[in-house]
Amino acid sequence: MAANIEIEAKVLITEDEYDIVVDKFKDQVESEYFQVNYYIDTKDFKLKQLGIGLRIRNVNDSYVLTMKAPMAEGLLEKDQIITKNDYQVMSKKSILPEGPVTAFVKMLGINLEELSILASLKTHRMDVNDGDKQTHFSIDKNRYNGLIDYELEVEADTLSRAESVLESICKDSNINYIPNKISKQSRAMSTIKAK
Repeated sequence: MAANIEIEAKVLITEDEYDIVVDKFKDQVESEYFQVNYYIDTKDFKLKQLGIGLRIRNVNDSYVLTMKAPMAEGLLEKDQIITKNDYQVMSKKSILPEGPVTAFVKMLGINLEELSILASLKTHRMDVNDGDKQTHFSIDKNRYNGLIDYELEVEADTLSRAESVLESICKDSNINYIPNKISKQSRAMSTIKAK
């Protein structure tokens, strides 16, 4: 199981601002792809109450089960590669695949039988390398539960560095820099009701 610290700064932007940024950086796009996140919790959001995020991400038919937990700065992210069949079993039967992420969720005292996929979010992502500023960032168009939003995201080794880079990108693109602290998972999950 891979574990790392994720530190990122994000800003939600309008569709018009998205179009401006895409046009401005179109020649510096390193990769462009779709990813789908399937968010997992109990119907009464027991993981969310603990500050834990759990998802399966599909990119190009590769699947990763990821758990995120808050730290002083950033998130502890634990990844477990799973198969397409593992995803399908979770999707249809609500059975998490065995492995270190599932073992950690058990340690939290969560009844695995209560877990299911509650929401999904599909992202069209462009990863940009702004060589002039030695900056890497992502331009995202997200679709979930009938909604669409647009986001810029920068990962860095410190939050202040990520925020500084993102603020500079926004300034250069004539976009108001208003940090977004609400994750994709929180936005998608907020569109469903607890049962």
